[in-house]
Amino acid sequence: MTKSPLVILVVLAVLPAGFVVARDDGRYANSPLKPWFDGLRSSRGLCCSVADGQAVSDPDWDAKDGHYRVRLDGQWITVPDDAVITEPNRAGRTMVWPIRGSLGVSIRCFMPGSMS
Repeated sequence: MTKSPLVILVVLAVLPAGFVVARDDGRYANSPLKPWFDGLRSSRGLCCSVADGQAVSDPDWDAKDGHYRVRLDGQWITVPDDAVITEPNRAGRTMVWPIRGSLGVSIRCFMPGSMS
């Protein structure tokens, strides 16, 4: 059975998104917040650890039309409602867990901080 080149391209484009590699290199192993970060989850699943997320400065996130949005790689991305972490933010700073793939950037988890 011969597969269509379009089907093969779609499979190859989607495949890398499923293979997200954590970047925890041990630098947060002794942090008192490590167990909390390791258990953070949105409706999209576990956020991984603090090493996988990135802090976001106040000018790079806001709320518009009832949804959060974050500026990543120079562009504003609307945070899906199911990616928002609803438990209290123990870290205090805004954080986002982006997934960068061949189809662009998606947000796995977003934890709003307090805008100062």
